[in-house]
Amino acid sequence: MPSLLEAIERKYFSDCDDSRGEADKDKDADAAAGTGANRLVSIFIPRLPPLQCVPELLVLNDCDIDCAGDFESIKDKCRRVRELDLAQNKLQDWHEVFQIVEHMPRIEFLNLSKNNLSNPLTKLSAPPITNLRGIVLNGTYLNWESIDVLLENLPVLEELHLSLNDYKEVLIDTAELATADPVASSDSCKCCDAKESSHTKKYKKISPHKALRTLHFTGNPVEKWPEICRLGRIFPCMENLVLADCPIRAIEFPEKLDDNSTIADAAEDTDLPQKHFPNLLFLNLSYASINTWDDIDRLATFPKLKNLRVKNWPLWDRLECTEHERRQLLIARLPNVAILNGGGVITPDEREDAERAFIRHYMDKPESERPKRYLDLIAKHGKLDPLVNVSLKPDKRVKIILTYGDKSESRHVDLYRTVSDLKVKLEKIIPLAANKMRLYYVDQDYREFGPEEMRYPNKLLYSYNIQAGDEIIVDEKK
Repeated sequence: MPSLLEAIERKYFSDCDDSRGEADKDKDADAAAGTGANRLVSIFIPRLPPLQCVPELLVLNDCDIDCAGDFESIKDKCRRVRELDLAQNKLQDWHEVFQIVEHMPRIEFLNLSKNNLSNPLTKLSAPPITNLRGIVLNGTYLNWESIDVLLENLPVLEELHLSLNDYKEVLIDTAELATADPVASSDSCKCCDAKESSHTKKYKKISPHKALRTLHFTGNPVEKWPEICRLGRIFPCMENLVLADCPIRAIEFPEKLDDNSTIADAAEDTDLPQKHFPNLLFLNLSYASINTWDDIDRLATFPKLKNLRVKNWPLWDRLECTEHERRQLLIARLPNVAILNGGGVITPDEREDAERAFIRHYMDKPESERPKRYLDLIAKHGKLDPLVNVSLKPDKRVKIILTYGDKSESRHVDLYRTVSDLKVKLEKIIPLAANKMRLYYVDQDYREFGPEEMRYPNKLLYSYNIQAGDEIIVDEKK
């Protein structure tokens, strides 16, 4: 398997120019040998100067790279690199990865997705890296203690990708683990003490990482919101959180502590869900397992949340409304959200229409089914009158005057029938075959313009805008 240096040289510094030069010499010799009409004309194309270093974006994914190679050569060739993509390679040694980063002095973004880097990461002797601002660790299955070590060595990291790592719990926290009642613990047996000790050892207390702004956590099988709150405590300045395709059941807290609870969790009966996300601007919860409107109301309490994605929830499947009506209900419940599900910015007119639609949606429902937001919007817009149900469809049947020869009579006609259907029906009352009839329509309000021949057999009658009192004349084809 190639080293990083070999992969770079193979992609950017291969000796293909020399072989191309030999081929050009052969072509020149063949051209010189030609005579007359078969003689070839040679065009001189200057050769490109050799690369001194690789470009700023270095992509070497899926190249089977398993080691670095000579670090001094890497430093010389990669001095301009700002983004390095090493996804889907064979790297296993974190110390070597850090050596690679140290020898790329301008690097700011590193993609290590799907490398076999799951081995525990111990304390690094190397100094912290102060230029790396983004790292992608999707599919690396790195444990939480190793993530803490990594974060300590990346003090200015702003963007972290931890998607598809099979995390069911967050095993680091800035809070102490909750302890049992000392009186109760004095009476507990040794096996219970051992069980408590094992749960305590599962978690590690760390210091918060305040530089991080964006966390991608897509596709991890985490179900409980307190686990997400730990992420909020670890990254208190986080502005963007992507939790798409995580089967989170609810944005709420358990009524009682379990074995994995921390001291911070112990106060959650009085905490609000947004407490640990004071700076969150963007949240993606699409494909969650949330099934109640109460969770939307809790999202409305996040103080700075402006951009929200909540697509493909089970809640939407059981609503008997259109997608537009669902959007209106969401907008009305989320007064601070400016962008919903990736659409455009919600305008003041759209918000007002949504809030009025929300009031009308709940005004006929029992008071027990009305959310608190209903009273807030009643205070804002007042009580609204129900919308008048106006049907713009044409009447199905109207009474017209039917004239044949010197006889006229009133008849009801079905406007959703075609001209051909009308002729067949008229065969029963007029002594003419349908194929011998010619029909004319006379609008009672525009008689001065004369009759209009109804010449198209498949045309529906309502398309003539027939009203009650209009006339249809039947004539015989000559």
